Amino acid sequence: MFTKILIANRGEIACRVIKTARRMGIRTVAVYSEADASARHVRLADEAVCIGPAAVRESYLVIDKIIAAAKAMGAQAIHPGYGFLSENEEFAEACVANGIVFVGPPVSAIRAMGLKSESKKLMEKAGVPLTPGYHGDEQAHDFLRTQADAIGYPVLIKASAGGGGKGMRAVWKGDEFADALASCKREAASSFGDDHVLIEKYLQRPRHIEIQVFGDTQGNCVYLFERDCSVQRRHQKVLEEAPAPGMTSQRRAAMGQAAVDAAKAVGYVGAGTVEFIVNQDGTFYFMEMNTRLQVEHPVTEMITGLDLVEWQLKVAAGEPLPLSQAQLAINGHALEARIYAEDADKGFLPATGNLAHLAPPAESLNVRVDTGVEQGDEITPHYDPMIAKLIVWDENRERALARMLQALADYRIVGVTSNVGFLSRLVACPSFAQANLDTGLIERERDFLFPGADAAEPPRDAWLLAALAELLRDRNHGLDHAGRSGDPHSPWHVRDGWRANGAARREILLRHGSVEKRVVASYHGDGFALELDSQLSPASGALREDGSLRADLDGRRLTVTVVAAAEKRHVFFDGMSFIFAAVDPFHHSGEGAGAEGGLTAPMPGKVIALLVSPGTQVEKGAPVVVLEAMKMEHTLVAPAAGTVKAFCYAVGEQVADGAELAEFEISAA
Repeated sequence: MFTKILIANRGEIACRVIKTARRMGIRTVAVYSEADASARHVRLADEAVCIGPAAVRESYLVIDKIIAAAKAMGAQAIHPGYGFLSENEEFAEACVANGIVFVGPPVSAIRAMGLKSESKKLMEKAGVPLTPGYHGDEQAHDFLRTQADAIGYPVLIKASAGGGGKGMRAVWKGDEFADALASCKREAASSFGDDHVLIEKYLQRPRHIEIQVFGDTQGNCVYLFERDCSVQRRHQKVLEEAPAPGMTSQRRAAMGQAAVDAAKAVGYVGAGTVEFIVNQDGTFYFMEMNTRLQVEHPVTEMITGLDLVEWQLKVAAGEPLPLSQAQLAINGHALEARIYAEDADKGFLPATGNLAHLAPPAESLNVRVDTGVEQGDEITPHYDPMIAKLIVWDENRERALARMLQALADYRIVGVTSNVGFLSRLVACPSFAQANLDTGLIERERDFLFPGADAAEPPRDAWLLAALAELLRDRNHGLDHAGRSGDPHSPWHVRDGWRANGAARREILLRHGSVEKRVVASYHGDGFALELDSQLSPASGALREDGSLRADLDGRRLTVTVVAAAEKRHVFFDGMSFIFAAVDPFHHSGEGAGAEGGLTAPMPGKVIALLVSPGTQVEKGAPVVVLEAMKMEHTLVAPAAGTVKAFCYAVGEQVADGAELAEFEISAA
C-alpha cells in the first residue's frame, strides 16, 4: 500500500480523500491555487504545494505542475478526485511516464470512454443498448442540422468530451438548432478544450439511472447497484438517491450486467459509473461512462457500508476487489442533496461571498456532511459554488425523506444565497415524495417549487423573534461594554429601559421583501412586551454570540437561531428561514435609484458573446449578452422593450457583480 499520495483536486472531494487516506495511515499532499491558500483541504492535508494563480488553466489543469509537485514531495500515487484532470488521458499518461500510480482506470479506458461518440461505437459492439442518434465525426453545421431533422425533434446536443451538464442543449424545433449548437460548442470548448458534439433523440420523461462499477487488475468486475439521478436542473444533478425507487431485482440485474459488460469492453480498472437513460416503461439505453469517482458516490457507500475511496486505493495498489458480486447487498435507502451557493429563484444563478455563519446539521450514523469549506471561508467566482453534500440514510425511502427534511431544516447558512430552501421544497414536493421521477420534474413542478415572494411571507412569530433578538443583542452589547469599561457597575451601561417617569418604549422597524412592519417593545423586568399588528406578546430570552436564541414567547419555549449580518437578520425558525432587514427609520433613500434602463451582471464573470449590434431594437426578454461564470453560460435578456445603445464590455473581458453591461434605452409606452 502507498505511504503518501497527492490529491490533484480541491474542495470537498479533496477533503473526502484525505479523510480515508488518514484512516488508512497514508500521508497526503494537497495542491492549491493562490486563491485556495487557506482552503480547508490545504489545512487538512499533511503537506501542501502551491501550483499557480486562481484560474484553473494556470493551476489545477496544469499537468506539469502537478507531476512536479508529486515528485518533489515523494508521492507514490495521485488521486484525481472528479472534474479537473480526473478523466484526462494525457494526465494519466504523464503519471505513468513519471513512475507515479494514477488512482483511476488505464489510459486506454479513459481514451475509449472519453469521447462519447467513440464510446457509443464500443458499446454497440459489446451489445449495450444505445439511444438513437448521430455519434460520428462530421461536425459541419448543415450536416448536423440534417441529422437532427432525421432523428426528429426534440433532440439533445451533447459535448462529446463533456460531462456535468456542460455543453448540453435540448432543441425542440429546427429553427432553434443553430443558436443551440453555437452555444453548446462554445461551452464545450471552454470547459473541455474540444467542441465536438453528438446528437441524440431527446426522450420524453426519462429517468437518469447510473450503475456504480468497480474493476481490478486481476480481471474481476462488479457492480455496486444503482443510483437514481433524475432530479436535475439544466442537466446538472440536484438530488440523488440509492437504490432507485421502483427498481425490480430483474431490471437491476440486467442493468448491472450491461454496466459490467461496458466496463469489461474497455478493460476497466477502478471506480467507474455507467450512466443510462431509462424510459418510464423500464427500457434503458447507454448514455456514457464516467471514468472516475462520481460526486454522488456517498449514497452508494451508505447503502453498502463500503468506502469507495478505500477500494480505489487498494485496487490502484494492485490488490484484488475486497468483495465479490455475491457478497454485495443493499441495506436501507440513502439520499444526497447538493448544497450550492446559488439563487434558485433567479434561474439558479451562482452566488459568491463570505460564509459569515455556517452551521451544518450534526453528523451521525444517519447524517453525513461532505464539505470543503468552513465558517469564514469565501465562495469565489473561480470555482464550482458547491458548499457541501448532505447525505442521509435510513431503513426505507419514507424515513430517509423525513431524515433529509430535518437535516435541511437544521442547515444554517448566512453570507451567501444558498439553495437550502429550494431543496426543502423539492424533497417535500408530492412528485418527488411519491417517486414520480423524471429529468423534467423541477420544470413541471415549478408552481410548487417556486412559490414566489408572497407565498413565503413570514409568520407573526418570525417577526417577533427577529425583534426579540435585536433587543437582546443590544442588551448584550451593553453588558460587554460595561465589562470593558473602568466602571462595570455604572447604571449607564444597563439597557433595561428604566426611566424616572416610567418604562421606555422602543420601536424596531423590520422589512421582509416589500413588507415593512413595526414592532413596539416595552421593557418589563428581564423581558419585554412586544406589540405587533395591535397584538401584545410577552417575550424574554437569552441570545448567544453564535445566534442561538432561547426564547419564551407567548408562554412557549422556543429554540431558534437569529444571525445578524450587516443590516440583515437571518431567522431560522420551525424548519424555515427568513431574511429581514433592520430598517433605520432616520435613513431616507433617493427616488429613482433603480437599475431601470440598464443591463447589469448578476454575478462576476466573463463576456463571451454579444448577441445583438449596438443600435438594435429588441423586445423584452430578447437575448442580449452571454456571460460565463463558474464554468457555465448564462444568457442575459433585455429587461424591457427598447434599444441597445452600446455595450460597456467587449467579448473576453471580465466583469464584476452588478457591472453595467450595456446602455439600454427603454421604449416609450
